Amino acid sequence: MSEPVEPAPHPAYLERLDKGVLAYQRCDDCAKAVFHPRVTCPGCGSGRLAWRESAGRGTVYSASALARRDAEPYSVALVDLDEGFRMMSTVVGVPAGDVRIGMRVRARIEPRDGDRAPRPVFTPAEIGREAGR
Repeated sequence: MSEPVEPAPHPAYLERLDKGVLAYQRCDDCAKAVFHPRVTCPGCGSGRLAWRESAGRGTVYSASALARRDAEPYSVALVDLDEGFRMMSTVVGVPAGDVRIGMRVRARIEPRDGDRAPRPVFTPAEIGREAGR
């Protein structure tokens, strides 16, 4: 007899985002924080991954300002969350060129909009000080 199949992790992640929760997984065997949601731990191969809720605080690891034709530039950033995982997102609330490596940020969830899924974005933790002003 086979074990029941767990739901795919990405829809479960989106369900949590819809509720305003930035979720990640933690391996019950090696304690590694896991993001993007997966079926097995990339550290030890275990399938014992449990959902956790991130506080949404982190530090910009890398950032780029991308310019679109006829639009304001936007940032693409890798953010190291305090729980021990890294994710790609954008930093909003400051000009894209002002996003700096080492900047402390906090997440907020932009809600679902039509066909666009909810998504986490980041804002400077302290707008004046963190933006280098």
